[in-house]
Amino acid sequence: MKIIACYKWTLDEADIRVDEGTRAILKNRAQYRISPYDRNAIECGVQLVEAQGGEVAALTVGGPEVAASLKDVLSRGATRAVWVGQAETAALDAAGTALTLAAAVKRLGEYDLIVCGEGSSDNYAQQTGPRLAELLGIPVLTYASKIELEGNILRVERKLEEGIEVVEAALPALVTVLPDINEARIPGLKQIMAAGKKPTEQYAMADLTLTAEDIRPTAQQESLLGAVTDRKRVLLKGENAVKELVSILKAEGIC
Repeated sequence: MKIIACYKWTLDEADIRVDEGTRAILKNRAQYRISPYDRNAIECGVQLVEAQGGEVAALTVGGPEVAASLKDVLSRGATRAVWVGQAETAALDAAGTALTLAAAVKRLGEYDLIVCGEGSSDNYAQQTGPRLAELLGIPVLTYASKIELEGNILRVERKLEEGIEVVEAALPALVTVLPDINEARIPGLKQIMAAGKKPTEQYAMADLTLTAEDIRPTAQQESLLGAVTDRKRVLLKGENAVKELVSILKAEGIC
């Protein structure tokens, strides 16, 4: 079994702050981490290989900061790590990311299954996995909460609003997994030390015959502001509090 687990190296949203005056997003103190959704994707691939044998190649795209992710992802059970890194990747959108990943997958060679998180913890666009499958011409199964493999058949339980849907597809295929599909492992000291001995490989855009024009974002972000709740701090007391509240809500056009 040859599995490719895609992941994204993202800023930890717990470290991101919002300037109350300008609503600017303050990222200067934020640390990077593997997107939590992608940790479940990596864990899914590792569990399948532990049960059936094979290898998990962890694949990512990003700027120079992504180099710090390689040891982390390898400590989580991946067999090897492949990083597509160049300055142009910093501004990638879902379309450019999928195009870059597709070129990297083709360079990696034969595979049976590609596993992605349902979305990333920063944008959560939920586009990269389906776009990647379309570019590779393989089936895609989304919203997976359970995965089973029987020979060349992938069976997935999809958690939808209306209930659980069970679908099948022949390998090779791509699956996007939900966070509740598993509990991602926390690497111990032994796994972290062993990660340093596992192979890593870096591709440049030139290796994938891609140019900056090929991966140019299809949409431009004009601005990004943090949400700030402006509380009026009106305190109502006494017997007429309810009437006063209704009057205020009517004046605000709420009721």
